[in-house]
Amino acid sequence: MDWLYILVALVAIYAIIAYYIHSRKLWPDHIVFFGPIMAIRSRRVGLFDRFSRFHLFLRAYGSFGAVVVILVSITMVGLLFYSLYFNLVHHPAPTAVNELPNIFLIPGVNQFIPFTVAVWFAFVFTLVIHEFGHAFLARVENLKVRFIGVLWCVIPIGAFVEPDETEFEKLQGLPKIRMLGAGITNNIVAGMACFLLVILLLGFAVPLQTPLINSVYKDYPADRAGIVQDSVVTSINGIPVTTQADVAAILNTTRPGDQVTLVMEQNGVASTHTLTLSSWPENMSPRQSGFMGVTYYDSSGIKQIFNSFASPLGFFVMLAIPIQIILDPIGWGQLLVLVNDSAASVAWSVPFPGYWFVIQILFWCAWINIMVGLCNALPIVPFDGGYIFKEGVDRILDKRGLIKYSGYIVGIISYVMVIVLIFLFILPYLLNPQ
Repeated sequence: MDWLYILVALVAIYAIIAYYIHSRKLWPDHIVFFGPIMAIRSRRVGLFDRFSRFHLFLRAYGSFGAVVVILVSITMVGLLFYSLYFNLVHHPAPTAVNELPNIFLIPGVNQFIPFTVAVWFAFVFTLVIHEFGHAFLARVENLKVRFIGVLWCVIPIGAFVEPDETEFEKLQGLPKIRMLGAGITNNIVAGMACFLLVILLLGFAVPLQTPLINSVYKDYPADRAGIVQDSVVTSINGIPVTTQADVAAILNTTRPGDQVTLVMEQNGVASTHTLTLSSWPENMSPRQSGFMGVTYYDSSGIKQIFNSFASPLGFFVMLAIPIQIILDPIGWGQLLVLVNDSAASVAWSVPFPGYWFVIQILFWCAWINIMVGLCNALPIVPFDGGYIFKEGVDRILDKRGLIKYSGYIVGIISYVMVIVLIFLFILPYLLNPQ
């Protein structure tokens, strides 16, 4: 079914339900509207009071988090300005990263984020622990939490904790920064923990030599015979094969011009293909045997990549995976098994059923948490990083009797950062006109 029709249907259903609730003024204590956004809230916030007994630990955690958030904010600003400089100097061509739908962290709309159960679980998990971080530190700082809830607009788009506004405005300095930064701290800590679990679990995956087709050379025998990517060779000339070595042993006895009959399997469906082998390409190691024109999924090589994730560089490689799979589907596509359903799962021996689904949940919990934490640390109001920046400016200027200028300074910095972000997306189009 076309996703556009599903989206239109969901919007229509949401609009009808929202209009009915709003017009009838149903459940006013639990549902309020901000334009088209419906906030579903609850006063049952006693859970957060129970954590007050851990106030010493949580304050220390919040102080550590405040330092981390400030360092992350400074680093992100530096990276953004460096990226702007790089674009101006090197004029990189626009890619899928620069397309408008991919700016937003919306599963199924953003090309790099699939619409899957694992992604949606991670999305909700990220929102919940972010807001819980604010709530825990609010209670530790003796702020009353009035409501906790979910923001809904066709789909859940956020969660929120609503402290008492009067008490919040009285809070100043490090206590306020601790509370504001707690959500980002939770996201970064949870993201790193999930990445660590992914690394540990990947150690149990054992590569197999399944003859799974990773790519097909255009205009070579396999392509002409209709063999496609992500299919598995199960027999050649009636001889069953289960490994890449089995396939190589048979093909090594052939010559260019020989005909072979392959049985392939994809998604449980078998198909038969007869092809005439060709000579090997000149840019490859010369061989006397016939050439089909395929490459296989290299599970042993992928296992080495999995092992490298434990290094500092490996962390950045993992962050790049969802984007690079789209930009380079042949090379990076072999890592698809980490982020979505993939035929490559047949090329691995795993310790329990549902293993790759667990990996995908943990991977997306890590990726989305880290991305939300990094973006939210930017000194842009209304991001948490923007309010932390404002609190710092307020305290510095207040001591000098210049606090009336704080709003101007924070506003200017916020606008500058937004302009930088916009230019990062549009510069490749401006500097590389068609």
